[in-house]
This record gives sequence, C-alpha cells and structure tokens, in this order.
Amino acid sequence: MRLSKPSAAASAAVAVTTAVAAAALAVPPVPALAAGSPATSSFTISDPRIKESSGLAASRIHPGVYWTHNDSDDGPYIYAVDSATGRTVARVTLKGIGTPRDVEAISLGPDGQLYVGDIGDNRNGTWDHVWIYRFPEPRQLGDVTVEAAQFTVKYADGARNAEALMVHPVTGRVYIASKDENKGGLYEGPAELTTGGTNVFRRVAAVPWVTDGAFSPDGTRLTLRGYFTARTYPWKDGLPVGEGERVDAPWQGQAESVTYTPDGSTLMFGAEGEGSRVIAVPVTAAPSAGSSASPKPGSPAGASPATQPTGSFGKGALVLVGGLILVFGTKRLLRRRRT
Repeated sequence: MRLSKPSAAASAAVAVTTAVAAAALAVPPVPALAAGSPATSSFTISDPRIKESSGLAASRIHPGVYWTHNDSDDGPYIYAVDSATGRTVARVTLKGIGTPRDVEAISLGPDGQLYVGDIGDNRNGTWDHVWIYRFPEPRQLGDVTVEAAQFTVKYADGARNAEALMVHPVTGRVYIASKDENKGGLYEGPAELTTGGTNVFRRVAAVPWVTDGAFSPDGTRLTLRGYFTARTYPWKDGLPVGEGERVDAPWQGQAESVTYTPDGSTLMFGAEGEGSRVIAVPVTAAPSAGSSASPKPGSPAGASPATQPTGSFGKGALVLVGGLILVFGTKRLLRRRRT
C-alpha cells in the first residue's frame, strides 16, 4: 500500500504505534544465522528503484535469487535480486497487459511461471475487478521484455482489498487473502485461470489481517504474515487447518512480504522502503494437519485449535489494541488526504 508523506501528527502517531506494538509483542531481536548459503541468509535490497518491495518469490532455477516488485506507480516491472550481493540482476518488463494499478504480491507456480497479483485496492474494495499477470520465469538473467497473460479476477462476495497471492506448489491453484481490519478471507481461484472471461474467486476460510503469504515448497503448510506477526497453518484438502503456530517474524514496520527458500528450510520476510532488509528466519517443525501444537512460551496453555483459522493472530494485550487503533486511524487520515 502506497502512503503519501504523513503530517507531523501522523508521523508521531506511527512512531508511538511502533513502540507500543513492539513492546506488547516482546519482539525478539533478529536471530543471527550461522554462515551458510546466501539463499538462506538475510540481505539488503540495494537497488534505489525498489522503494516499495511488496512481494517476494524465491527462484527455483537461479539459486539465491528472489523476485520482487514495487507496490504502485512503477510500471510493469519485476526485479530479480541476488541475495549474495543485494543487487538487481534482472528487470523484467511485462507487455501485453494494461497499466498496473496496485501490485501487491508475487508467487512462483509449479508450472515454472511467475504469478503477479495486481490485487490491492487503496479505496477499500471499490474496484469491481483486479488482475493477475503470469509469465514464465526467465531462464537467463538480464533486462528483458516478456509477453504476459492477464487474468481478470472478481470475488464471489464482492470487491475487496487484498495484498497476498499464493500459488499452491503441487496443485497450481491460486489463492488470494483479503486484507480487512476485522477479519479477512482466504479465496480460492478456479482450477485453471482463463484469459477468456472473468475468474471468480470464492471464500473458503477466515484469515487474520494479512499482508502476504506463502506455501511451503512441498505444499503442506501455509504461512501468513501481517504487520506484527505471522502464523503457519497445516494445509489439508485445500484448506488451512486449526489456529496454526506462531512464527517469530521480525519487526519490520511496513511489513509486506514473505516467501520460503526453495528447500523449505527458511522463511524470508521483506518490507517496504528504500534499502529494505530481507530477514531470514529458520523454519521450525510445524504441526501436522489434525494435530495440536504444543504451546510456545507465552501462549495460553491448553488452547485447542479450531477447524478453521480464527481470524486473529491471538489475543493481544490492550496496549497492542491501542497501537492498532492508531495505525488504522492514521491510514484512514492519509487515505482521505490522498483522495
């Protein structure tokens, strides 16, 4: 989501919210990783053109390379960043599509194609359709122009804002998670997308406030992240199961993206901002579908999972609620000023 330059009052509100939320969640410092493959290590995006990185997808054919894109007002561009250096090694220009409106997510499908979600709606669900773009992952890195397919998307229950698009690595089915201050939804696309008509996405589960999501490479887990935390859900029969397990996601301010490394051993968390940092967090054993996860320190003992995600990331402290109210109030103020 692109925000205009905030006023002094708005900046103060965001600063207070950041401090309040960090204290409420007791966010641990970013873990130090042992020396290893650059593909599973944290890195900084150094390209000054990438100011609003809003999605991440790990390449399967270029080790250590991650695909990303700007949020809006950048044009039909996708960037490949080498995690070993933080430098851009390719910029792909998409042709055969209209003018991108609010690009929020990117995911790599089992067909070797990249799916780009132009699914954001800064006007809170006033656009009656959004788009998905698809193109083959380039086998050679470098600046190139490619022909992309464009798919028109509508939701069965009406327009809404979304920032997360995930392609299942086994079935190839596309999912979108809507973003809502109260309770979002996970939407399932048709078995195959078509360019010849409208692709209707249907709500299949409730999810929390989500800014991005990613399937594990084997398709058995779905990780969803928000601004303050993230959870990993077992995935069974086309649905997330239970309340999931909290992931120690780093505090990143405008936290916008997440993806798995190709081997599934690490989650990579990204954020907006020039020179933004992509943080590597090792994956811990996730609960299997249908089983109860052992509570982590600080979580309620004896909490039992539901059959569907509950629509929240857990019961936060009252101070966190106050911080969230400040965030939402500031965003609405800025949105009104922009429009």
